[in-house]
Amino acid sequence: MGQPGMGQPGMGQPGMGQPGMDQQGMGQPGMDQGQPGSEQQDPPSRAARLGFVQGTVSFQPGGVEDWVPATMNRPMTTGDRLWTEPGARAELNLGSAAFRLGARTNFTFLNLNDGTAQVQLSAGSLSVRVRRLDPQEVVEIDTPQIAFTLLRPGDYRIDVSDQGDSTIVSVRGGDAEATGGGQAFPVHARDQVRVSMQEGSDQPVFDRRMVPPADAFDNWCMDRDRREDMSQSARYVSRDMPGYADLDQNGVWSEDPGIGPVWRPNVVVAGWAPYHYGHWAWIAPWGWTWVDDAPWGYAPFHYGRWAYVGGGWGWVPGPVAAVRPVYAPALVAWVGGPSFGVGIAVGGPAVGWFPLGPREVFVPAYGYSPRYIQQVNVTNTVIVNHAVFTNVNVTNVTYVNRGVAGAVTVVPQGALASGRPIAGAAINVPPGQLQGAQVRTFAAAAPERSAVFGGRAVTTAAPPPGIANRQFVARNTPPPPPASFDRQQDALRANQGRPLSTTQSRQIQQSQPMAPRRMVQAGGAQSTPGSNPGGGNGFGNGQRTFPQNGQQQGNPNVNSGNPRPGFQPGGQTPNTQQQTSTQQNQQQQNQQQQQNQQPQFRRNPDASGTPATTNSAPSTATPSNSTPEGTRTGTPQPNQTKRGNDKSQKKPPPKREEKREEGH
Repeated sequence: MGQPGMGQPGMGQPGMGQPGMDQQGMGQPGMDQGQPGSEQQDPPSRAARLGFVQGTVSFQPGGVEDWVPATMNRPMTTGDRLWTEPGARAELNLGSAAFRLGARTNFTFLNLNDGTAQVQLSAGSLSVRVRRLDPQEVVEIDTPQIAFTLLRPGDYRIDVSDQGDSTIVSVRGGDAEATGGGQAFPVHARDQVRVSMQEGSDQPVFDRRMVPPADAFDNWCMDRDRREDMSQSARYVSRDMPGYADLDQNGVWSEDPGIGPVWRPNVVVAGWAPYHYGHWAWIAPWGWTWVDDAPWGYAPFHYGRWAYVGGGWGWVPGPVAAVRPVYAPALVAWVGGPSFGVGIAVGGPAVGWFPLGPREVFVPAYGYSPRYIQQVNVTNTVIVNHAVFTNVNVTNVTYVNRGVAGAVTVVPQGALASGRPIAGAAINVPPGQLQGAQVRTFAAAAPERSAVFGGRAVTTAAPPPGIANRQFVARNTPPPPPASFDRQQDALRANQGRPLSTTQSRQIQQSQPMAPRRMVQAGGAQSTPGSNPGGGNGFGNGQRTFPQNGQQQGNPNVNSGNPRPGFQPGGQTPNTQQQTSTQQNQQQQNQQQQQNQQPQFRRNPDASGTPATTNSAPSTATPSNSTPEGTRTGTPQPNQTKRGNDKSQKKPPPKREEKREEGH
């Protein structure tokens, strides 16, 4: 056998096609397969992982109308939606950011690409923890009253009332801006702002207070943050890789002299192999996407490579670098061909696959640019010879895992096409027959509608129409909703398992009847990559002013019950050395007096999961709502904040007594 990823002499090296060799799954120059000169766009380099589900959580993929029970490890992208029933919670991890949903929350990804994470929150509670925010990155939460743009790393919470008549935003750490009705209102650390609409007007009213003490939902979010912050696996993988924290308690790390760090799962069944226990889902624009059953089964199946070393399987992550690792739908090579399945007792065509090994090149089934195929590989494994990307080929390669017993999984084509669980449908194939099978870059199986849901049955747990169809305010115009899967199906059958090209998808999208989207433009300048959202006045039209009393000039709709001392136009704060000690003391006394006299806006979910909009009196006691199992019950101080991206905080916060959810 050759070394991992290295072909035998005369056999060609991985990704190095011999002159004149046919390139399976690759179009010739000029074809719409992502080669130079084509109009194919690269897919996003990231997807969000559904990494925690508690209670009844429903999921609606983009392009379909039905809802199904949410599945752990499902990658989510533009157009996907989540709904949590009373008492339920969910967590989405994007790598540099985590989105956590409370009860009765309706969440939609309006846009998710390399530079933008734009979310619609039409009801419920959403906590957003941003660990890192690139200068050109946009994170925007759109509600019925405002577009809430996060300007710096930190901890944020957004609550929308069940009736949709108010939004409460809380910043425990960081800086943000609320935009609506042509106004741009800054929200700073330890600020809470309630936004409602002025009666008989489309102008929002902003009311600022100090952020209240943490409630049960906040405490749960802090538990999840601390779990990530203290993860030992971050020594071996990038923190921009979703799911790395789940590796800690589910496996062990070791060092292999030939391939570097290796992670091995603790508990697996006899004969276990990667990409065997789970199902395939059809997720545009990547196509066939693996969804693993294991609670840790996200990072090892969308990043890195697998190797059979020391008598068992181990996951080999890519190099830890400043560049964010590029997400892949499944790092496998497909086995098939026109004659594959003949002589196998499957009653029809069959399709198979095996995990790629270290240094082996992943060749996508979807179109891509030369830069994309390089990045999706070099951020996930060590590629010594980058010339392999010039003339990509999969037919003349010795794949190290192909000969490992049990590594190749084969199922009837229908099991893949319908999104059924793979382990129960897998077929034992004689090794000799597998050796003669053709290696391909795509699975020749067109998806059925059930594959979009991952084989899950339709559920009745869905948001009420009044919440699902609620109007929202957006600062950045999101892309049109994804094309209906039903309208794509004929083209997908013609493509025989390959994802649609950008041109095909756009044509179908433009041809379908478009339901009017209930969106209101916020009125400020749009935030686009390159606008430096993290720096000062990078957002907005530069015409807004905020005098020191916190009230927007000439606008009676801003009531700052707790003004930020020294606040200057444009959100700038003067040097505190310029203030006398007498002024500082007076401001502190005024702040304390206002905090004691004015009501706090409570947005703690009650026992039914419905956010309360106000509380008539300030309180520092533990909220009276029922505390969900697995959360802490201490009484945090009003100025307590969750950890943000402050590099000066070398040590994690002290661990308090807590109950942890089983298995998390």
